[in-house]
Amino acid sequence: MASENDRAVLNSIFNPHLPLGSDEVPDIDECDAAEGEDETSEVVKEAKRLEILGVRAAEGGDINTAMEYFSQAIDVAPDRASGYNNRAQALRLKGDVQGALTDLNKAIELSQAKGKAACQAFTQRGLIRRLEGQNELALEDFKKAADLGSAFAKSQVVQMNPYAAMCNKMLAEVMTKLKNGESVE
Repeated sequence: MASENDRAVLNSIFNPHLPLGSDEVPDIDECDAAEGEDETSEVVKEAKRLEILGVRAAEGGDINTAMEYFSQAIDVAPDRASGYNNRAQALRLKGDVQGALTDLNKAIELSQAKGKAACQAFTQRGLIRRLEGQNELALEDFKKAADLGSAFAKSQVVQMNPYAAMCNKMLAEVMTKLKNGESVE
C-alpha cells in the first residue's frame, strides 16, 4: 500500500492545479474567519440580514434587487467590509468592473487586509485582475488571499507560476508515457 506521503505526491501529479497536500477542489469562500467583529451588535445583525436578502436575490437572478440590499447593508454598517464584498460581486455581474474594484479596495481598506472579508476581497480582485490581463497584480492579490487561508487562491498562485506549470506539464507527459507503456527518456 502507498504511504500517505505517496498518495499526496500522486494527488499533486494528477491534480496539478490544487495546492500541495489538498485532497479536494478548492473553495473560493474558504478563508480564515474574521476577527474582532461584534456578532451580537444590532447594526451588524441588520447588515447581515440585508446581505442575506441580497444574496438570495442574486441567486434568483435579480441583480438589481441584490444591489439595493447590499447598498442598504452598507448604509446600515458603512465600516463593515462584507457589504462591499457582496456588492462588488453584484457589480461585476452587471459588468461594472471599475465599480467592483472600487468596492473591493474599500473592503480591503476597512478590513485592514485581515480576516475573511479581506481574503474574499483579495481573491475577487485577483480574479478580476487576471481576467483583465493584469497577471502580476492578480498574483499579488492571490498570494495575499492565500496567506489569509484561501485554498482557491493558493491554487491560483501555483497555476500562475510559470515554472510550476512547466514542471507539471513535463510530469504529466512522463506519467502519460509510463501509463501507456512507453519508454521515458
